[in-house]
Amino acid sequence: MKIPVNPVALVVGLLVVAAGVGSVLYMQRGAHIDLKGSVLKVRTQAMDEKSSVAIIDFRFVNPADYPFVVKEVIVSIEDKDGKTWEGQPVSELDARRLFEYYPQLGQKFNDSLVMRDKIMGRQSMDRMIATRFEVPEATLESRKKLTIRIVDVDGPVAELRENR
Repeated sequence: MKIPVNPVALVVGLLVVAAGVGSVLYMQRGAHIDLKGSVLKVRTQAMDEKSSVAIIDFRFVNPADYPFVVKEVIVSIEDKDGKTWEGQPVSELDARRLFEYYPQLGQKFNDSLVMRDKIMGRQSMDRMIATRFEVPEATLESRKKLTIRIVDVDGPVAELRENR
């Protein structure tokens, strides 16, 4: 038995369903917590022959309607051979001292992004992170990729990558 299909009713039904799905998506547009941004500048300094520090200035925006609260910041590099190195974050106090002891780093433009920093919804910020790597400065300078992972207290993770 063949069931008759009314084309007008089918089109109207599809339009009603599409309008319903579209309205749900429109109402939820600011509910996805994420950070969007980019690395602005990377400065390096040798600490000794086997370790170095990277000072990374970056800009980001929280496009959501809800705050992003920082739980952890992880910086990693990929060297020219494809090996990944994870750095150890430097505290804000020690970062200030780095700029005092190593004037060749230049000026400290931004505050460090630290645990429990709150990035309100629709807010844009400039921050920096100082990270120590157990690699020579030459390895840090010749990196293929630098990634900053910022973890929210509720689980979402944002990644900012350096464009090289």
